[in-house]
Amino acid sequence: MDILTLVGLVAGALIVAMAMLANASLLTFLNLPGLAIVLGGTFAVTLIKFRMPSVMSAFRLAFSAAFTDRVARPAELVREVGALALVVRKEGILGLENHETDDGFLRKAINLCVDGHPPELVEEALAQEAQQISERYEVAERVFRGIGESAPAIGMLGTLIGLVQMLNTLDDPSAIGPAMAIALLTTLYGAFIAQLIALPLADKLQLKAEDETRNQMLIITSTKNIMRGENPRVMTELLSSFVHPDHRMALAPEREA
Repeated sequence: MDILTLVGLVAGALIVAMAMLANASLLTFLNLPGLAIVLGGTFAVTLIKFRMPSVMSAFRLAFSAAFTDRVARPAELVREVGALALVVRKEGILGLENHETDDGFLRKAINLCVDGHPPELVEEALAQEAQQISERYEVAERVFRGIGESAPAIGMLGTLIGLVQMLNTLDDPSAIGPAMAIALLTTLYGAFIAQLIALPLADKLQLKAEDETRNQMLIITSTKNIMRGENPRVMTELLSSFVHPDHRMALAPEREA
C-alpha cells in the first residue's frame, strides 16, 4: 500500500478540521445546500467533459494505483530479468515457461517469448500494451485535473447564488445567515475538493504512470536482449541506467555455473 497517499489525505483533512474547531464546531461548516451545489455541479461538469466509462475507470485506477504500491522497483526488475537471462542461457527460451512473476507486463512478455513469436512481433505487442496502459493513466489524470478545475468554479457559482439570495432577503434578517453560509461555504468546499483531493490524486497518477512507463521500457529492452541471447552480465550493465545510482551495487546476477 502507498501509505504516503493516505497519510497526506488524512493529514490535510485533519489540519483543516483543526482549523475549523479552533473557534467553532464542525457543524458550523456543514451546509447541505452548498455541498450539494459543489458536488452535484462538479459531477455534472465532469460528465459533460468525459464519458461515463472514462470517469468510472479513472476512479478505479486512482484507488488501485494511487493508494497501492504495485509498481515494482527498477532494481528488483533488473535482478529478475537478469535471472531470466541466465535461465535462457542454460535451458533455452522454454525454460521460462514455469517462471512466476507478480508483474503483469513481464508475465505477458514471458508468454510471448515462450509461445515462439519472432522478436519483432513480441516488441510490437509489448509496445502496444504499454501505449494502452499509458493512455488509461492519461485519461484518469485528465479526469481528476478536470475535477480540480471545476470544483472551485462551481464553488464560486454557489457563492454568487448565495449573494443573490442574501441581497434579495435584506429586509428579513433571519434569512441573511443561511444565504451567507451558502455564499462562503461553497467556495470552501470547492477549494477543499480541488486542492486536497482531486489535484493531488492527478499528480500521483502522473507519477505512477511515469514509473509504469519506465518499468515497461526496461522489460521491453530486456526481452529483446534475452531473445538475442545476450550475456546476462552485459544485459544487466545495460539496464543499470534505469536504476538510481545508489541502488546499482547489487544488480549483478549470479555467475553461470
